Amino acid sequence: MKRFVTLLVLALIVLHQDFWHWDRIEPLVLGFLPIGLAYHAGLSIAAAVVWALAVRYCWPRDVDVAEDLWAGQAAGKHREL
Repeated sequence: MKRFVTLLVLALIVLHQDFWHWDRIEPLVLGFLPIGLAYHAGLSIAAAVVWALAVRYCWPRDVDVAEDLWAGQAAGKHREL
């Protein structure tokens, strides 16, 4: 899954370079939204989904535990994992 998320991030990087809608206003999406702005709104939603997948499948599971342990040691409280 990590490789799939990595490929999705790379795809977002490539798709972010919107040169095909750069100079166009028409067609209007939903009758009022320029096509380039609608494209970037969709890209932002896709980025949110990809980052949610990255957090779900690629984020280390013990980050909070290590942070709590470090905070306890800094306060003079020692706790075993």
